[in-house]
Amino acid sequence: MINFWDFSVWGSFMLFAVLLGSLLVANILKKSVPFLEKSLIPTSVLGGVILLAVAFIYKLITDDVLFDTAFFGGNGSATLETLTYHTLALGFIATALKTTGGKLNKKRTSEIFNTGVTTVGTYLLQALLGMGITMVAALVIDEFFSASGILLAFGFGQGTGQAMNYGGIYESDFGFVGGKSFGLTIAAIGFLCASVGGVIHLNILRRRGKIKVVNTGKSSIIHSEIQSENEIPMQESMDKMTVQIALMAVSYLFAYMLMFGLGNLLPGMRSVVYGFNFLLGVLCATLVKTVLNFLNKKKLVKRQYTNNFLLTRAGNFFFDIMVVAGIAAIRLDMLEKYWGIIAILVVVGTVATYAYNRFVAKTLFSDYAEEQFLAMYGMLTGTASTGVILLREIDGEFRTPVSDNLAYQNFPAIVFGFPMMLLATLAPKKPLLTLILFGVLFLVMNVMLFRSYIFKRKKNKN
Repeated sequence: MINFWDFSVWGSFMLFAVLLGSLLVANILKKSVPFLEKSLIPTSVLGGVILLAVAFIYKLITDDVLFDTAFFGGNGSATLETLTYHTLALGFIATALKTTGGKLNKKRTSEIFNTGVTTVGTYLLQALLGMGITMVAALVIDEFFSASGILLAFGFGQGTGQAMNYGGIYESDFGFVGGKSFGLTIAAIGFLCASVGGVIHLNILRRRGKIKVVNTGKSSIIHSEIQSENEIPMQESMDKMTVQIALMAVSYLFAYMLMFGLGNLLPGMRSVVYGFNFLLGVLCATLVKTVLNFLNKKKLVKRQYTNNFLLTRAGNFFFDIMVVAGIAAIRLDMLEKYWGIIAILVVVGTVATYAYNRFVAKTLFSDYAEEQFLAMYGMLTGTASTGVILLREIDGEFRTPVSDNLAYQNFPAIVFGFPMMLLATLAPKKPLLTLILFGVLFLVMNVMLFRSYIFKRKKNKN
């Protein structure tokens, strides 16, 4: 029998309420503390840091884990990890369900393709450097997990959700104690590197007179962005937001069925299959969207059911929860032996990400190099939303095509990034071979990226 006064009934809700409450507190601090407002630190990151600090102090005083107390149902840490895992996929599903614009010309297609290849090239660079560092560390430190450096690419390049996913795989399948916290910590510090590095770069450019910060802090939304032609009404027998959530839920249900089938067919790779929940979620959401478009085209369904405005709001909500829950889930007490390695990884990763993306932006995106660089640097140390925050500081009205580059680059990035994700599971078994393969892939990505220069020179020589 369920007693409604038991903590087991209220624990999960209490945890969710605390996560949302931390976002409200962080937002108030961002608006009222000038230093925080200028720092460009995302509110979700600040909210997570607040909860992490509270949990750390509670641990020092009581020697207990705050989120595992009876008040949060006795297993709140696992709930935080579950939230991070699912909200990663749901955020991507919301993005995949959105309708895209018209046709792109050859130049824009090339720029979007180059943006996607740059993304994967940065992943590989971070993985190469990170794994190189931890392989050397494993020679010096007894029983150190040599493949842990790959989490630099997932923490910096792909954010909280993937850092936890792969940290969890390394922890459960390969015995890397504290793997989840290791990955989540790198992801959390990555947000700080994105914000601090981005602000420093902006200030340097402004002092040199190269840019003028144009962001007014205001946003304007026109009616066509909220409700386009031929869409279902905002309110009728079923609310329009409910329809969007239902489509997302159905897509994720199909993704689970696919994971369940693949997991049974490949029991030895079950952790990897379920770690790709976001990727399979995107695939299923794309199929759902394709079916809806087909039914619209055949006039079997006369109205459009997806709404980009509401899907964007839903996606942002899930990503905010993912970040705050992911940072709150970090167990600082499990990282005592790793702080030196984490510091080296973060410094090297930040410098390499900055230098590589700066070079690519100046070489391939000369018409809007500063805007492209800031967006890519922010995304590849934090998340896409961090990149957009930095972009708004110099392109508040999105006059450059950078925001479109970020939105449309996901498909080439997923396609070319997939081999790296598979290799990440090989790394604990064969680290040297994995490192070599990362190097080969990085070389291939850069040949593709700078193809116009490489093959142009060859033609000139001939």
